[in-house]
Amino acid sequence: MSDTQQPAASGLGAHARWLIYTVLIAVAIGQAAGKILAVNAVDLVRIEHGRVQKALGKERERLERQGLEGDALQTALDSAETEITRKVRLQRPFLSGNDRSRWMAIRALAENGNHYIEPFFEERTWDTIDMVQHSGRDGKLHLYSSKPPLLMVLLSGPYWVLMKATGLTLGEAPYLLGRTMLLLFNGGALLTLLVCAARLIERVGFGDVDRLFAMAAAACGTQLAAFTPVLNNHLFAAAATAVACDAWLRLLDSEDGIARLSLRAGLAAGLATACELPALALVAVIGLSLLMKRPAETLRGYAVGVGVVAIAFFGTNYWAHESLRPPYAHRSETDPTDNWYDYEFTVRGETCDSYWRNRRGIDVGEASKATYALHTLVGHHGVFSLTPVWLLSLLGGVRLLASRDGTTRQLALATALITAACLVFYLGMRPQGDRNYGGSTNGFRWLFWLAPMWLAMMPAMIDRLKNHRLGFALAAALLAWSAMSASYPTWNPWTHPWVYYWMDWLGFRVL
Repeated sequence: MSDTQQPAASGLGAHARWLIYTVLIAVAIGQAAGKILAVNAVDLVRIEHGRVQKALGKERERLERQGLEGDALQTALDSAETEITRKVRLQRPFLSGNDRSRWMAIRALAENGNHYIEPFFEERTWDTIDMVQHSGRDGKLHLYSSKPPLLMVLLSGPYWVLMKATGLTLGEAPYLLGRTMLLLFNGGALLTLLVCAARLIERVGFGDVDRLFAMAAAACGTQLAAFTPVLNNHLFAAAATAVACDAWLRLLDSEDGIARLSLRAGLAAGLATACELPALALVAVIGLSLLMKRPAETLRGYAVGVGVVAIAFFGTNYWAHESLRPPYAHRSETDPTDNWYDYEFTVRGETCDSYWRNRRGIDVGEASKATYALHTLVGHHGVFSLTPVWLLSLLGGVRLLASRDGTTRQLALATALITAACLVFYLGMRPQGDRNYGGSTNGFRWLFWLAPMWLAMMPAMIDRLKNHRLGFALAAALLAWSAMSASYPTWNPWTHPWVYYWMDWLGFRVL
Protein backbone atom coordinates (compact mmCIF):
# COMPACT_ATOMS: atom_id res chain seq x y z
CA MET A 1 0.00 0.00 0.00
CA SER A 2 1.34 3.42 -0.90
CA ASP A 3 1.94 6.19 1.58
CA THR A 4 -1.06 8.04 0.16
CA GLN A 5 -3.31 5.17 1.20
CA GLN A 6 -2.27 4.67 4.81
CA PRO A 7 -5.06 5.33 7.32
CA ALA A 8 -4.52 8.17 9.74
CA ALA A 9 -2.98 7.24 13.07
CA SER A 10 -6.10 8.43 14.89
CA GLY A 11 -8.39 6.29 12.75
CA LEU A 12 -10.41 3.32 13.88
CA GLY A 13 -7.85 0.81 12.71
CA ALA A 14 -8.31 -2.37 10.73
CA HIS A 15 -9.74 -4.40 13.63
CA ALA A 16 -12.49 -1.89 14.40
CA ARG A 17 -13.33 -1.49 10.74
CA TRP A 18 -13.67 -5.24 10.39
CA LEU A 19 -16.09 -5.28 13.29
CA ILE A 20 -18.23 -2.77 11.42
CA TYR A 21 -17.80 -4.68 8.15
CA THR A 22 -19.11 -7.75 9.95
CA VAL A 23 -22.17 -5.86 11.13
CA LEU A 24 -22.88 -4.60 7.61
CA ILE A 25 -22.42 -8.08 6.19
CA ALA A 26 -24.74 -9.50 8.83
CA VAL A 27 -27.41 -6.94 7.94
CA ALA A 28 -27.09 -7.72 4.24
CA ILE A 29 -27.25 -11.48 4.84
CA GLY A 30 -30.24 -11.03 7.13
CA GLN A 31 -32.06 -8.98 4.51
CA ALA A 32 -31.29 -11.58 1.87
CA ALA A 33 -32.52 -14.39 4.11
CA GLY A 34 -35.73 -12.47 4.72
CA LYS A 35 -36.27 -12.14 0.98
CA ILE A 36 -35.71 -15.86 0.53
CA LEU A 37 -38.03 -16.85 3.36
CA ALA A 38 -40.76 -14.52 2.10
CA VAL A 39 -40.41 -15.36 -1.58
CA ASN A 40 -43.78 -16.07 -3.17
CA ALA A 41 -45.85 -15.08 -6.15
CA VAL A 42 -47.97 -12.92 -3.86
CA ASP A 43 -50.15 -11.57 -6.63
CA LEU A 44 -51.55 -15.09 -6.99
CA VAL A 45 -52.36 -15.74 -3.33
CA ARG A 46 -55.82 -14.21 -3.39
CA ILE A 47 -56.71 -15.82 -6.72
CA GLU A 48 -55.62 -19.25 -5.57
CA HIS A 49 -57.49 -18.91 -2.28
CA GLY A 50 -60.67 -17.92 -4.11
CA ARG A 51 -60.44 -20.90 -6.44
CA VAL A 52 -59.90 -23.30 -3.55
CA GLN A 53 -62.89 -21.91 -1.66
CA LYS A 54 -65.11 -22.09 -4.74
CA ALA A 55 -64.13 -25.70 -5.40
CA LEU A 56 -64.65 -26.59 -1.74
CA GLY A 57 -68.11 -25.06 -1.86
CA LYS A 58 -69.05 -27.27 -4.77
CA GLU A 59 -67.55 -30.30 -3.02
CA ARG A 60 -69.55 -29.51 0.13
CA GLU A 61 -72.77 -29.41 -1.89
CA ARG A 62 -71.92 -32.75 -3.52
CA LEU A 63 -71.14 -34.41 -0.19
CA GLU A 64 -74.27 -33.02 1.46
CA ARG A 65 -76.36 -34.45 -1.38
CA GLN A 66 -74.81 -37.81 -0.51
CA GLY A 67 -76.08 -37.40 3.04
CA LEU A 68 -72.82 -36.56 4.82
CA GLU A 69 -73.00 -34.18 7.78
CA GLY A 70 -71.21 -33.25 10.98
CA ASP A 71 -67.77 -34.71 11.62
CA ALA A 72 -67.99 -37.04 8.64
CA LEU A 73 -68.63 -34.11 6.32
CA GLN A 74 -65.75 -32.09 7.78
CA THR A 75 -63.36 -35.04 7.51
CA ALA A 76 -64.27 -35.51 3.86
CA LEU A 77 -63.85 -31.78 3.18
CA ASP A 78 -60.43 -31.72 4.87
CA SER A 79 -59.32 -34.60 2.68
CA ALA A 80 -60.72 -32.95 -0.45
CA GLU A 81 -59.04 -29.61 0.34
CA THR A 82 -55.57 -31.11 0.07
CA GLU A 83 -56.25 -32.52 -3.38
CA ILE A 84 -58.08 -29.39 -4.57
CA THR A 85 -55.22 -27.15 -3.43
CA ARG A 86 -52.75 -29.31 -5.34
CA LYS A 87 -54.82 -29.15 -8.52
CA VAL A 88 -55.47 -25.39 -8.54
CA ARG A 89 -52.09 -24.33 -7.14
CA LEU A 90 -50.84 -21.02 -8.53
CA GLN A 91 -48.32 -20.02 -5.87
CA ARG A 92 -44.69 -21.02 -6.25
CA PRO A 93 -41.36 -19.85 -4.87
CA PHE A 94 -39.72 -19.92 -8.31
CA LEU A 95 -40.44 -16.54 -9.79
CA SER A 96 -39.67 -16.64 -13.50
CA GLY A 97 -38.98 -18.87 -16.45
CA ASN A 98 -35.30 -18.01 -16.02
CA ASP A 99 -34.83 -19.59 -12.62
CA ARG A 100 -37.41 -22.34 -13.20
CA SER A 101 -35.33 -23.41 -16.20
CA ARG A 102 -32.42 -24.05 -13.85
CA TRP A 103 -34.56 -25.71 -11.18
CA MET A 104 -36.07 -28.07 -13.75
CA ALA A 105 -32.61 -29.06 -14.99
CA ILE A 106 -31.52 -29.73 -11.40
CA ARG A 107 -34.62 -31.88 -10.86
CA ALA A 108 -33.97 -33.79 -14.08
CA LEU A 109 -30.42 -34.61 -13.01
CA ALA A 110 -31.17 -35.59 -9.42
CA GLU A 111 -34.54 -37.28 -9.92
CA ASN A 112 -34.15 -38.89 -13.35
CA GLY A 113 -30.43 -38.96 -14.06
CA ASN A 114 -30.73 -37.04 -17.33
CA HIS A 115 -31.15 -33.50 -18.65
CA TYR A 116 -34.68 -33.79 -20.06
CA ILE A 117 -37.05 -31.25 -18.50
CA GLU A 118 -40.28 -32.02 -20.39
CA PRO A 119 -41.63 -34.48 -17.76
CA PHE A 120 -42.02 -31.63 -15.29
CA PHE A 121 -44.40 -29.73 -17.55
CA GLU A 122 -47.04 -32.23 -16.46
CA GLU A 123 -46.83 -30.78 -12.94
CA ARG A 124 -48.80 -27.64 -12.22
CA THR A 125 -46.71 -24.43 -11.81
CA TRP A 126 -43.65 -26.01 -13.45
CA ASP A 127 -42.98 -24.32 -16.79
CA THR A 128 -40.41 -22.12 -18.50
CA ILE A 129 -39.70 -20.32 -21.76
CA ASP A 130 -35.93 -20.61 -21.30
CA MET A 131 -35.49 -23.96 -22.99
CA VAL A 132 -34.26 -25.53 -26.21
CA GLN A 133 -35.15 -28.67 -28.12
CA HIS A 134 -32.95 -31.18 -29.90
CA SER A 135 -32.50 -34.93 -30.25
CA GLY A 136 -31.16 -36.82 -27.27
CA ARG A 137 -29.00 -39.90 -27.12
CA ASP A 138 -32.13 -42.02 -27.48
CA GLY A 139 -32.80 -40.43 -30.88
CA LYS A 140 -35.96 -38.68 -29.64
CA LEU A 141 -36.62 -34.95 -29.35
CA HIS A 142 -36.32 -33.60 -25.81
CA LEU A 143 -36.57 -30.24 -24.08
CA TYR A 144 -33.55 -28.94 -22.17
CA SER A 145 -32.73 -25.88 -20.12
CA SER A 146 -31.14 -23.23 -22.32
CA LYS A 147 -28.66 -22.41 -19.55
CA PRO A 148 -25.10 -23.78 -19.60
CA PRO A 149 -25.35 -26.96 -17.51
CA LEU A 150 -22.25 -26.67 -15.30
CA LEU A 151 -23.94 -24.71 -12.52
CA MET A 152 -26.97 -27.02 -12.49
CA VAL A 153 -24.74 -30.10 -12.37
CA LEU A 154 -22.89 -28.67 -9.36
CA LEU A 155 -26.13 -27.83 -7.54
CA SER A 156 -27.90 -31.09 -8.35
CA GLY A 157 -25.62 -32.93 -5.91
CA PRO A 158 -26.81 -31.09 -2.78
CA TYR A 159 -30.40 -31.41 -4.02
CA TRP A 160 -29.96 -35.18 -4.39
CA VAL A 161 -28.71 -35.34 -0.79
CA LEU A 162 -31.69 -33.31 0.45
CA MET A 163 -34.07 -35.42 -1.59
CA LYS A 164 -32.73 -38.66 -0.12
CA ALA A 165 -32.59 -37.25 3.41
CA THR A 166 -36.17 -35.95 3.40
CA GLY A 167 -37.85 -38.33 0.99
CA LEU A 168 -39.29 -35.27 -0.77
CA THR A 169 -38.80 -33.69 -4.18
CA LEU A 170 -39.02 -30.09 -5.30
CA GLY A 171 -42.31 -30.98 -6.92
CA GLU A 172 -43.72 -32.17 -3.61
CA ALA A 173 -42.14 -29.58 -1.30
CA PRO A 174 -41.05 -26.59 -3.39
CA TYR A 175 -41.06 -24.13 -0.50
CA LEU A 176 -39.21 -26.28 2.02
CA LEU A 177 -36.53 -27.60 -0.33
CA GLY A 178 -36.35 -24.55 -2.57
CA ARG A 179 -35.84 -22.12 0.28
CA THR A 180 -33.36 -24.43 2.01
CA MET A 181 -31.26 -24.64 -1.14
CA LEU A 182 -31.43 -20.90 -1.79
CA LEU A 183 -30.29 -20.18 1.75
CA LEU A 184 -27.34 -22.50 1.21
CA PHE A 185 -26.42 -21.55 -2.36
CA ASN A 186 -27.32 -17.87 -2.65
CA GLY A 187 -26.68 -17.09 0.99
CA GLY A 188 -23.24 -18.64 0.71
CA ALA A 189 -22.51 -16.80 -2.54
CA LEU A 190 -23.58 -13.46 -1.05
CA LEU A 191 -21.49 -14.04 2.07
CA THR A 192 -18.45 -14.89 -0.07
CA LEU A 193 -19.02 -11.82 -2.22
CA LEU A 194 -19.26 -9.45 0.73
CA VAL A 195 -16.28 -10.85 2.63
CA CYS A 196 -14.02 -10.67 -0.43
CA ALA A 197 -15.37 -7.23 -1.34
CA ALA A 198 -14.46 -6.11 2.18
CA ARG A 199 -10.93 -7.40 1.64
CA LEU A 200 -10.63 -5.48 -1.62
CA ILE A 201 -11.98 -2.32 0.00
CA GLU A 202 -9.63 -2.72 2.95
CA ARG A 203 -6.65 -3.17 0.62
CA VAL A 204 -7.40 -0.28 -1.74
CA GLY A 205 -9.05 2.17 0.67
CA PHE A 206 -7.48 5.26 2.21
CA GLY A 207 -9.08 5.72 5.63
CA ASP A 208 -12.02 4.78 7.81
CA VAL A 209 -14.76 6.87 6.23
CA ASP A 210 -14.16 5.91 2.61
CA ARG A 211 -13.82 2.21 3.44
CA LEU A 212 -16.99 2.14 5.53
CA PHE A 213 -18.92 4.05 2.88
CA ALA A 214 -17.89 1.57 0.19
CA MET A 215 -18.80 -1.35 2.43
CA ALA A 216 -22.22 0.16 3.09
CA ALA A 217 -22.69 0.38 -0.67
CA ALA A 218 -21.67 -3.27 -0.98
CA ALA A 219 -24.15 -4.34 1.68
CA CYS A 220 -27.16 -2.26 0.64
CA GLY A 221 -26.54 -0.30 -2.55
CA THR A 222 -26.08 -2.78 -5.41
CA GLN A 223 -28.70 -4.63 -7.42
CA LEU A 224 -27.25 -8.04 -6.56
CA ALA A 225 -29.13 -8.47 -3.29
CA ALA A 226 -32.40 -8.53 -5.23
CA PHE A 227 -31.25 -11.76 -6.89
CA THR A 228 -30.86 -13.69 -3.64
CA PRO A 229 -34.40 -15.17 -3.76
CA VAL A 230 -33.91 -16.68 -7.23
CA LEU A 231 -31.47 -19.21 -8.64
CA ASN A 232 -29.31 -17.29 -11.08
CA ASN A 233 -25.80 -17.00 -12.49
CA HIS A 234 -25.17 -13.33 -11.63
CA LEU A 235 -24.68 -13.74 -7.89
CA PHE A 236 -22.29 -16.65 -8.38
CA ALA A 237 -20.36 -14.71 -11.04
CA ALA A 238 -19.99 -11.68 -8.76
CA ALA A 239 -18.83 -13.85 -5.86
CA ALA A 240 -16.31 -15.63 -8.09
CA THR A 241 -15.04 -12.30 -9.39
CA ALA A 242 -14.53 -11.04 -5.85
CA VAL A 243 -12.62 -14.19 -4.89
CA ALA A 244 -10.46 -13.99 -8.02
CA CYS A 245 -9.58 -10.32 -7.50
CA ASP A 246 -8.84 -10.82 -3.81
CA ALA A 247 -6.49 -13.73 -4.56
CA TRP A 248 -4.88 -11.76 -7.41
CA LEU A 249 -4.08 -8.72 -5.26
CA ARG A 250 -2.69 -10.92 -2.50
CA LEU A 251 -0.44 -12.62 -5.05
CA LEU A 252 0.84 -9.24 -6.19
CA ASP A 253 1.47 -8.09 -2.61
CA SER A 254 2.84 -11.15 -0.84
CA GLU A 255 5.13 -14.15 -1.16
CA ASP A 256 2.99 -16.34 1.11
CA GLY A 257 0.71 -19.13 -0.11
CA ILE A 258 1.53 -18.55 -3.76
CA ALA A 259 0.52 -21.99 -5.05
CA ARG A 260 -2.77 -22.01 -3.14
CA LEU A 261 -3.70 -18.45 -4.11
CA SER A 262 -2.77 -19.02 -7.76
CA LEU A 263 -5.03 -22.05 -7.97
CA ARG A 264 -7.82 -20.20 -6.16
CA ALA A 265 -7.57 -17.24 -8.53
CA GLY A 266 -7.72 -19.54 -11.55
CA LEU A 267 -10.69 -21.53 -10.29
CA ALA A 268 -12.60 -18.37 -9.35
CA ALA A 269 -11.88 -16.52 -12.59
CA GLY A 270 -12.82 -19.63 -14.54
CA LEU A 271 -16.09 -19.99 -12.63
CA ALA A 272 -16.89 -16.33 -13.23
CA THR A 273 -16.47 -16.96 -16.96
CA ALA A 274 -18.61 -20.09 -16.81
CA CYS A 275 -21.36 -17.91 -15.33
CA GLU A 276 -20.76 -14.77 -17.43
CA LEU A 277 -18.99 -15.23 -20.77
CA PRO A 278 -17.50 -11.68 -20.88
CA ALA A 279 -15.55 -12.56 -17.73
CA LEU A 280 -13.07 -14.08 -20.18
CA ALA A 281 -11.60 -10.59 -20.04
CA LEU A 282 -11.04 -11.07 -16.30
CA VAL A 283 -9.29 -14.39 -16.94
CA ALA A 284 -7.02 -12.75 -19.51
CA VAL A 285 -6.15 -9.66 -17.44
CA ILE A 286 -5.35 -11.57 -14.25
CA GLY A 287 -3.49 -14.24 -16.18
CA LEU A 288 -1.31 -11.71 -18.01
CA SER A 289 -0.56 -9.83 -14.80
CA LEU A 290 0.46 -12.97 -12.92
CA LEU A 291 2.39 -14.37 -15.87
CA MET A 292 4.55 -11.25 -15.89
CA LYS A 293 5.19 -11.43 -12.13
CA ARG A 294 5.24 -15.18 -11.44
CA PRO A 295 5.39 -17.16 -14.70
CA ALA A 296 6.10 -20.59 -13.22
CA GLU A 297 3.52 -20.36 -10.42
CA THR A 298 0.96 -18.97 -12.84
CA LEU A 299 1.31 -21.92 -15.17
CA ARG A 300 1.21 -24.42 -12.32
CA GLY A 301 -1.61 -22.80 -10.35
CA TYR A 302 -3.67 -20.19 -12.16
CA ALA A 303 -3.68 -21.91 -15.55
CA VAL A 304 -4.55 -25.24 -13.95
CA GLY A 305 -7.48 -23.67 -12.09
CA VAL A 306 -8.86 -22.05 -15.23
CA GLY A 307 -8.30 -25.30 -17.12
CA VAL A 308 -10.23 -27.37 -14.58
CA VAL A 309 -13.27 -25.11 -14.91
CA ALA A 310 -12.98 -25.07 -18.71
CA ILE A 311 -12.93 -28.87 -18.83
CA ALA A 312 -15.93 -29.01 -16.49
CA PHE A 313 -17.81 -26.40 -18.54
CA PHE A 314 -17.34 -28.10 -21.89
CA GLY A 315 -17.59 -31.59 -20.41
CA THR A 316 -20.96 -31.00 -18.77
CA ASN A 317 -22.17 -29.25 -21.91
CA TYR A 318 -21.24 -32.27 -24.03
CA TRP A 319 -22.84 -34.60 -21.49
CA ALA A 320 -26.10 -32.67 -21.69
CA HIS A 321 -26.21 -31.75 -25.39
CA GLU A 322 -23.55 -33.78 -27.24
CA SER A 323 -22.08 -30.47 -28.32
CA LEU A 324 -19.21 -28.38 -27.01
CA ARG A 325 -21.15 -25.22 -27.78
CA PRO A 326 -23.65 -24.10 -25.11
CA PRO A 327 -27.33 -23.92 -26.11
CA TYR A 328 -27.31 -20.19 -26.79
CA ALA A 329 -24.72 -20.79 -29.53
CA HIS A 330 -27.23 -22.93 -31.45
CA ARG A 331 -29.36 -20.16 -32.95
CA SER A 332 -28.50 -20.43 -36.64
CA GLU A 333 -30.69 -18.39 -38.98
CA THR A 334 -29.58 -20.40 -42.03
CA ASP A 335 -29.40 -23.98 -40.73
CA PRO A 336 -32.71 -25.15 -39.18
CA THR A 337 -31.03 -28.21 -37.67
CA ASP A 338 -28.74 -25.91 -35.69
CA ASN A 339 -31.49 -23.66 -34.32
CA TRP A 340 -32.55 -25.21 -31.05
CA TYR A 341 -34.91 -22.31 -30.27
CA ASP A 342 -37.30 -22.94 -33.19
CA TYR A 343 -39.60 -25.82 -32.27
CA GLU A 344 -43.01 -27.08 -31.18
CA PHE A 345 -43.74 -29.10 -28.07
CA THR A 346 -46.74 -30.75 -26.46
CA VAL A 347 -47.99 -30.16 -22.92
CA ARG A 348 -50.96 -32.13 -21.61
CA GLY A 349 -52.11 -32.84 -25.16
CA GLU A 350 -51.78 -29.24 -26.37
CA THR A 351 -49.24 -28.29 -29.04
CA CYS A 352 -47.33 -25.10 -28.25
CA ASP A 353 -44.81 -22.99 -30.15
CA SER A 354 -41.48 -22.01 -28.68
CA TYR A 355 -41.72 -18.55 -27.14
CA TRP A 356 -38.66 -17.56 -29.16
CA ARG A 357 -40.50 -18.03 -32.45
CA ASN A 358 -42.65 -15.01 -31.64
CA ARG A 359 -40.88 -12.83 -29.10
CA ARG A 360 -42.99 -10.25 -27.32
CA GLY A 361 -42.47 -7.02 -25.45
CA ILE A 362 -38.96 -6.25 -24.34
CA ASP A 363 -37.65 -9.53 -25.78
CA VAL A 364 -38.16 -8.18 -29.31
CA GLY A 365 -35.03 -6.14 -28.65
CA GLU A 366 -34.13 -2.49 -29.12
CA ALA A 367 -33.80 -1.61 -32.82
CA SER A 368 -31.44 1.33 -32.27
CA LYS A 369 -28.00 0.71 -30.78
CA ALA A 370 -27.82 4.35 -29.71
CA THR A 371 -31.12 4.11 -27.84
CA TYR A 372 -29.99 0.86 -26.29
CA ALA A 373 -26.76 2.42 -25.07
CA LEU A 374 -28.64 5.42 -23.67
CA HIS A 375 -31.08 3.36 -21.63
CA THR A 376 -28.37 0.91 -20.55
CA LEU A 377 -26.25 3.70 -19.08
CA VAL A 378 -28.63 6.45 -17.94
CA GLY A 379 -32.14 5.38 -18.97
CA HIS A 380 -34.79 2.98 -17.74
CA HIS A 381 -32.31 0.12 -17.12
CA GLY A 382 -29.37 2.46 -16.63
CA VAL A 383 -26.27 1.56 -14.68
CA PHE A 384 -25.94 5.15 -13.46
CA SER A 385 -29.62 6.14 -13.32
CA LEU A 386 -30.51 3.21 -11.05
CA THR A 387 -27.24 2.94 -9.12
CA PRO A 388 -25.70 6.43 -9.27
CA VAL A 389 -23.24 5.51 -6.54
CA TRP A 390 -21.25 3.93 -9.40
CA LEU A 391 -20.44 7.49 -10.52
CA LEU A 392 -18.22 7.67 -7.43
CA SER A 393 -16.52 4.46 -8.55
CA LEU A 394 -15.97 5.89 -12.02
CA LEU A 395 -14.30 9.00 -10.63
CA GLY A 396 -12.40 7.01 -8.02
CA GLY A 397 -11.11 4.66 -10.69
CA VAL A 398 -9.75 7.60 -12.67
CA ARG A 399 -7.91 8.76 -9.56
CA LEU A 400 -6.48 5.31 -8.87
CA LEU A 401 -5.07 5.03 -12.39
CA ALA A 402 -2.47 7.54 -11.21
CA SER A 403 -1.82 5.78 -7.88
CA ARG A 404 1.78 5.33 -6.83
CA ASP A 405 0.85 1.89 -5.52
CA GLY A 406 1.42 -0.57 -8.35
CA THR A 407 -1.11 -3.16 -7.20
CA THR A 408 -3.86 -0.59 -6.84
CA ARG A 409 -3.00 0.86 -10.23
CA GLN A 410 -3.24 -2.59 -11.83
CA LEU A 411 -6.68 -3.17 -10.30
CA ALA A 412 -7.91 0.21 -11.53
CA LEU A 413 -6.59 -0.44 -15.03
CA ALA A 414 -8.11 -3.93 -15.07
CA THR A 415 -11.47 -2.54 -13.94
CA ALA A 416 -11.42 0.09 -16.68
CA LEU A 417 -10.40 -2.34 -19.43
CA ILE A 418 -12.86 -5.08 -18.46
CA THR A 419 -15.74 -2.63 -18.07
CA ALA A 420 -14.97 -1.12 -21.47
CA ALA A 421 -14.78 -4.58 -23.06
CA CYS A 422 -18.17 -5.53 -21.61
CA LEU A 423 -19.79 -2.30 -22.81
CA VAL A 424 -18.42 -2.83 -26.32
CA PHE A 425 -19.64 -6.43 -26.29
CA TYR A 426 -23.15 -5.71 -25.05
CA LEU A 427 -23.81 -2.31 -26.61
CA GLY A 428 -21.98 -2.64 -29.90
CA MET A 429 -21.78 -6.30 -30.86
CA ARG A 430 -25.13 -7.90 -29.98
CA PRO A 431 -27.92 -8.41 -32.55
CA GLN A 432 -31.31 -6.82 -31.98
CA GLY A 433 -32.79 -9.93 -30.38
CA ASP A 434 -30.15 -9.77 -27.66
CA ARG A 435 -30.60 -6.04 -27.04
CA ASN A 436 -33.38 -6.57 -24.51
CA TYR A 437 -31.80 -5.00 -21.38
CA GLY A 438 -31.66 -8.42 -19.73
CA GLY A 439 -35.41 -8.92 -20.13
CA SER A 440 -37.95 -8.05 -17.48
CA THR A 441 -35.52 -7.52 -14.64
CA ASN A 442 -34.39 -4.91 -12.13
CA GLY A 443 -31.44 -3.56 -14.10
CA PHE A 444 -28.84 -4.30 -16.74
CA ARG A 445 -28.02 -7.58 -15.04
CA TRP A 446 -25.24 -8.63 -17.40
CA LEU A 447 -22.90 -6.11 -15.76
CA PHE A 448 -23.76 -6.97 -12.14
CA TRP A 449 -20.80 -9.34 -11.85
CA LEU A 450 -18.45 -6.34 -12.05
CA ALA A 451 -19.75 -4.97 -8.73
CA PRO A 452 -16.75 -6.14 -6.61
CA MET A 453 -14.30 -4.31 -8.87
CA TRP A 454 -16.43 -1.19 -9.02
CA LEU A 455 -16.79 -1.18 -5.22
CA ALA A 456 -13.00 -1.25 -4.86
CA MET A 457 -12.78 1.96 -6.90
CA MET A 458 -15.22 3.86 -4.69
CA PRO A 459 -13.07 4.72 -1.62
CA ALA A 460 -10.72 6.87 -3.69
CA MET A 461 -13.49 9.35 -4.49
CA ILE A 462 -15.04 9.27 -1.03
CA ASP A 463 -11.62 10.13 0.39
CA ARG A 464 -11.70 13.31 -1.67
CA LEU A 465 -15.24 14.20 -0.56
CA LYS A 466 -15.20 13.28 3.12
CA ASN A 467 -14.03 16.70 4.30
CA HIS A 468 -16.46 18.61 2.07
CA ARG A 469 -19.91 18.80 3.61
CA LEU A 470 -21.83 19.30 0.37
CA GLY A 471 -19.73 16.77 -1.51
CA PHE A 472 -20.20 14.07 1.10
CA ALA A 473 -23.91 14.88 1.35
CA LEU A 474 -24.16 14.35 -2.40
CA ALA A 475 -22.33 11.03 -2.09
CA ALA A 476 -24.73 9.96 0.66
CA ALA A 477 -27.68 10.95 -1.53
CA LEU A 478 -26.30 8.84 -4.38
CA LEU A 479 -26.00 5.90 -2.00
CA ALA A 480 -29.57 6.40 -0.76
CA TRP A 481 -30.85 6.53 -4.35
CA SER A 482 -28.95 3.34 -5.16
CA ALA A 483 -30.29 1.58 -2.07
CA MET A 484 -33.81 2.60 -3.06
CA SER A 485 -33.37 1.10 -6.53
CA ALA A 486 -31.90 -2.05 -5.00
CA SER A 487 -34.87 -2.39 -2.65
CA TYR A 488 -37.56 -1.63 -5.23
CA PRO A 489 -37.93 -5.22 -6.53
CA THR A 490 -38.85 -6.35 -2.97
CA TRP A 491 -38.25 -10.08 -3.36
CA ASN A 492 -38.63 -10.56 -7.11
CA PRO A 493 -35.83 -9.26 -9.34
CA TRP A 494 -37.76 -10.29 -12.44
CA THR A 495 -39.59 -7.00 -12.61
CA HIS A 496 -38.73 -3.81 -14.45
CA PRO A 497 -36.90 -1.04 -12.55
CA TRP A 498 -38.88 1.82 -11.09
CA VAL A 499 -37.42 4.20 -13.71
CA TYR A 500 -38.94 2.03 -16.44
CA TYR A 501 -42.42 2.31 -14.95
CA TRP A 502 -41.96 6.01 -14.27
CA MET A 503 -40.98 6.68 -17.88
CA ASP A 504 -43.91 4.59 -19.09
CA TRP A 505 -46.27 6.61 -16.89
CA LEU A 506 -44.85 9.84 -18.33
CA GLY A 507 -45.66 8.59 -21.82
CA PHE A 508 -42.19 7.72 -23.10
CA ARG A 509 -41.95 4.78 -25.49
CA VAL A 510 -40.41 1.83 -23.71
CA LEU A 511 -40.15 -1.76 -24.94
